Amino acid sequence: MRRLPVYIVIDTSTSMRGEPIEAVKEGLSSLIESLRHDPYALETVCLSIITYHSKAEQILPLTEVYKVILPELIAKGRSVFGEALSLLCNRYDEEVHKNTAEQKGDWKPLMFLLADGGSTGPLAKSIAEFKKRTFSVVVACAAGSKVHSDVLQKITKNIVYISSNRTEDIKAYFKWISNSIGATSSKIDYCGDNDLSLEELPPMPQEIMVLHKDR
Repeated sequence: MRRLPVYIVIDTSTSMRGEPIEAVKEGLSSLIESLRHDPYALETVCLSIITYHSKAEQILPLTEVYKVILPELIAKGRSVFGEALSLLCNRYDEEVHKNTAEQKGDWKPLMFLLADGGSTGPLAKSIAEFKKRTFSVVVACAAGSKVHSDVLQKITKNIVYISSNRTEDIKAYFKWISNSIGATSSKIDYCGDNDLSLEELPPMPQEIMVLHKDR
């Protein structure tokens, strides 16, 4: 069976402590619950969650929606964004099934990021490696009052922004992710191998501002 892989990458550094990380937990729980009630998503979608603080971790390997058990998220430490991208590349290579002479591989993965774009440590090599992987769409949500959208622009042109780490804003982003995954899975037969733009995904909620997008 061809799968629709979805990678969700989340900054869990100190800047996300308190209300923001609790909002992320609520948002992820709602996302998973929503997809479990979507017959198209149940049939095709596999989720992975990668977090990064002082180190990058894949806290959920690529897993069918109905099997997902949400791991604990704790906000702490600094922000090693480069390590997160390197880990994502590694997991992509290991988990996403490629086309073979005998059968089709997985559909192009979707990737959604929540971060402020800040990072400690080198970035250039990991960004270059990331750009070699093929995704149907990559969307980065820059959250907070001190975002580094210049860093995020190096990995995608699709950047959205929430001005604070308020619970409702973060939850709105995860609700939009859920809607986007559901919409993609429902029309997978004719969009799964294509590049998607923000215009082809559900409308962005009013809490979220679009900074940049593919044209």
